[in-house]
Amino acid sequence: MNKASRVGLFDDWADTYDASVQEVDFPFDGYELVLDEVARLAAVQPGMRILELGIGTGNLTKRLVNSGCEIWGVDFSAEMLALAQVNLPQVIPVQADVLGDWPSELNRRYDRIVSAYVFHEFDTPAKIALLERLREQYLTPDGYIVIGDISFATVEDHSLAHRLCDHEWDEDEYYWVAEEATEACLQTGLTAEYRQVSQFGGVYVIGALGA
Repeated sequence: MNKASRVGLFDDWADTYDASVQEVDFPFDGYELVLDEVARLAAVQPGMRILELGIGTGNLTKRLVNSGCEIWGVDFSAEMLALAQVNLPQVIPVQADVLGDWPSELNRRYDRIVSAYVFHEFDTPAKIALLERLREQYLTPDGYIVIGDISFATVEDHSLAHRLCDHEWDEDEYYWVAEEATEACLQTGLTAEYRQVSQFGGVYVIGALGA
């Protein structure tokens, strides 16, 4: 699916997104638990700068917004971003493609970069390239990235879920496999710790080696 079609899909999904993520089967089983864990591991403190990639309607951000931080929320969907603005007027909204060129207003260093249910849109090389870009251009020296997403600890777990959830599985998406992703991160100078939170969801904490 091309970019324009993908943007249109999320624009059309905006009004029903919050209801759909409450489903108790694949891929959103455990959605709220995953977001809770992202917020916990981000451990944000007053005065921090936070960047969220793929803010959607603001479900992750609402867990962070009262912590005294300055938060930028990026999304490529104008409709999603409009709902996030209504729900969370404190957040600085930015419309941009996560994998594309970013507007100058994002050109700063962030103490935390967070994301939920976004990176599965990208294949492994694109995931790693984006993580390297974030480390090199956008993270503070002691900052780190926290990502919650559709993810499995091992290749075997991924394969089993594919068989069990074949009718719901989206072949155009790239669900994480932690044993592969953590190794790919290490090869590019990134640390990566993983926690399986639910049957289909997990959380990664990613930083620079030696930070």
